[in-house]
Amino acid sequence: MSTLTIRLPDDTAQRLKTLAQSRGLSMNKLVEQLSAHALSAWDTENHFRAMAATGDVQKALAVLDRLDAADAANAQTSSR
Repeated sequence: MSTLTIRLPDDTAQRLKTLAQSRGLSMNKLVEQLSAHALSAWDTENHFRAMAATGDVQKALAVLDRLDAADAANAQTSSR
């Protein structure tokens, strides 16, 4: 495990401490969770970019059309 020292404005550090306390977490655990969330979003974006670079646009649009049709059908069923 690595130790990381970061510099934050005092008000940002205080807000993070307040957030950690409100969640019942240590600052270390809060920063670990926020980091994991940021990395997950980055990994997801990179995954979709890689898929888009090799994907078939027409197939992707067909999938979106099917999803739109399913959403419309579900909306009609819900409104009855």
